[in-house]
Amino acid sequence: MGQGRVLELGNRGHIMAIINVTPDSFSDGGRYVDAGRAVSHALRCVTQGAAILDIGGESTRPGAAEVSASEEQDRVLPVIEALVAETNALISVDTYRAETARLAMAAGAHIINDVHGLQREPAIASVAAETGAGLCIMHTGRGREGEMVDDVIADQQSFFDISLGIADAAGVKRETIMLDPGFGFAKNAAQNIELMARFAELQRFGLPWLVGTSRKRFIGSVTGRENAEERDVGTAATTAILRLAGASIFRVHNVAMNRDALAMADALLSAQATESGI
Repeated sequence: MGQGRVLELGNRGHIMAIINVTPDSFSDGGRYVDAGRAVSHALRCVTQGAAILDIGGESTRPGAAEVSASEEQDRVLPVIEALVAETNALISVDTYRAETARLAMAAGAHIINDVHGLQREPAIASVAAETGAGLCIMHTGRGREGEMVDDVIADQQSFFDISLGIADAAGVKRETIMLDPGFGFAKNAAQNIELMARFAELQRFGLPWLVGTSRKRFIGSVTGRENAEERDVGTAATTAILRLAGASIFRVHNVAMNRDALAMADALLSAQATESGI
């Protein structure tokens, strides 16, 4: 996944910790905007079981103000540089900007996590190809030129056909790619639940899946929890459900709780494999 690092998938799922170096993220905005506090929080997440640290410098919540490339870089690069020196965990940069991704890789990051699925700045795919970075391509309906397809799985197919075409044209190796169905992004509660219910159908892509349901509004609509930080139990339930349906990486705020949920799901998958003789 970049810098000569590999993350083995298959027998167990992995936790990606959300490290928002932002003043306005929907759940923890401002809490870790200071680089030192962000680094301390990230290292704590590693001790709790995170295999990947996802560093973001621009909020993706609805209505959030867009920041300049230089401001985003000023936020994330010092944190990445510090973490590379302090931990062996994989470092991901949460950005859609090609230049931010390039600088993050130069600072020691391993993964590029693009919430616009390569379709806002397609040059980011070339950065991934040139550096050998792991590349997460997320599905979204925001800013898309074409119309969204009514069927949630067909819309995933339509979107990723375009994104994977961009990746292929840039020379990105398929073994470095993971996909993210984009829970909560331009999807209402019913669509998010349907996507969970039909998640196994996404295995047709033949690529590993990262999911980010953590504290999302649709969990609150089901559980009645209006406060985002009260949605961790609901989030852990989705982690177990989606692991059983085939997801491999789970992007979360509360590492410890989701680690336990993932451990239970992995134990069940292991028992099922033993029973079937796999």
